[in-house]
Amino acid sequence: MKLLTILFVTFILALLGTWIFQGKPNFLFSGNLGMAVFIIFTGFSHFKFQKGMAMMIPDFVPGKMFWVYFTGVLEIAAGIGLMIPSMREITAVLLIIFYVLVFMANINSSQKKINIFKADYTGPGMRYLYRERIPMQLILIGWTWYFGIYLN
Repeated sequence: MKLLTILFVTFILALLGTWIFQGKPNFLFSGNLGMAVFIIFTGFSHFKFQKGMAMMIPDFVPGKMFWVYFTGVLEIAAGIGLMIPSMREITAVLLIIFYVLVFMANINSSQKKINIFKADYTGPGMRYLYRERIPMQLILIGWTWYFGIYLN
């Protein structure tokens, strides 16, 4: 849930910034900026923690490092896409699909107790999935839908 801090802090700072500089808070901009910063941050983490990320991918999927780098680039592109009004809605739809698909890797990671930061098997396991990852996935999907599709 530490990653959600990036989302919420960026959102609050953007609300304050738009209120100060525009005279009123801009929820659409702030919500999308929060998600953009969040997803760009996680995209870059694919390059820093590539070995641990590769361990998350189910065994039947070939070319694990390709998928780690590819999804990292996709996340960075999604963050940019959320900030371009003409691309926001399609980016949000694709990002929601991405969140659902990547959840399979999170299940695999939890079952194997993968620690992506250390690239070993000392992770918290299924406890993390139930207590943190599922709620976080629901927040990310709901947030992306609300700010990227509903308010758009």
